[in-house]
Amino acid sequence: MSVLDPRPLGSTPLVVSPITLGASSLGNPERSPADPVALAEEMLGAPFAVVDTSNNYAGGASETALGRALDARGGLTDGHSIVTKVDVGLDGRFDRDRVWRSYEESVEKLGIERFPLVHLHDPWATTVEEASAPGGAIQGMVELREQGLVGSIGIAVGEISLETAYVRTGVFDALLTHNRFTLVDRRAEDLIAEANDRGMGVFNAAPFGGGLLAGTGTRYAYREAPADLLAWLGRLRGLCGEWGLAVPAAALHFSLRHAGIHSTVVGVGRPERIRELEKLYATAIPDDFWPEVEKLGTPPSTIDD
Repeated sequence: MSVLDPRPLGSTPLVVSPITLGASSLGNPERSPADPVALAEEMLGAPFAVVDTSNNYAGGASETALGRALDARGGLTDGHSIVTKVDVGLDGRFDRDRVWRSYEESVEKLGIERFPLVHLHDPWATTVEEASAPGGAIQGMVELREQGLVGSIGIAVGEISLETAYVRTGVFDALLTHNRFTLVDRRAEDLIAEANDRGMGVFNAAPFGGGLLAGTGTRYAYREAPADLLAWLGRLRGLCGEWGLAVPAAALHFSLRHAGIHSTVVGVGRPERIRELEKLYATAIPDDFWPEVEKLGTPPSTIDD
């Protein structure tokens, strides 16, 4: 299947679609009841160019399912890619050697030896100074790129201050931010602009805030939404009703319409979700709708970093 609306990820060689399929739930029966390998096959055959995973998603089951699906499909089809992330070790180390070992673990599970992009994922176990020093995680990331084992390297973390510090090292080609540029929270806007100025590729993940804006719960960014946020969401629902729009369509297109965001990462836990995303993507949102959203006032996010 040909990919939908392909475009470059910033200055990197990676080609993405406006939507990237997130595999954080893949292989986790509590979050995704679907057969993981069958779902992985659906994701790899979807009209979206990239599937985003990580070495530690679902305890490694996400990459394992994708690897088995690749075997079943005979590999990736033209225009499709898998992007993964290196993660901290069980011993809490996240240095140069751990970056390499994490990469090797991903190779073993996925059966892919060269990735178009690998992110340094949630480096909370080390400081930026430690990561930047000889023997640190950044050395490992750069070595992977220099040796041609990965095409580009990225930084993927939630906290804006930490992600900004890594962006400003000037080492990374891409960033992935999550839950911080949505209808509820706009705090990643300056970081996205800085990344654009540096020619970096930008993924914006979790446009639904983990479910609140998708209508699948009352939590935003892993925290229970307070009453004032739920009240704001009620006003948003009323506005969307006046315009004949669904809140999830507005939430997705809020990210899609940002010129500095090259691809929006949406988690997929069931096959029908892929078709739902195609329909949401095809929804036309009038330009005049967005000023009306701004009139609702600043939404009270649950995030305080």
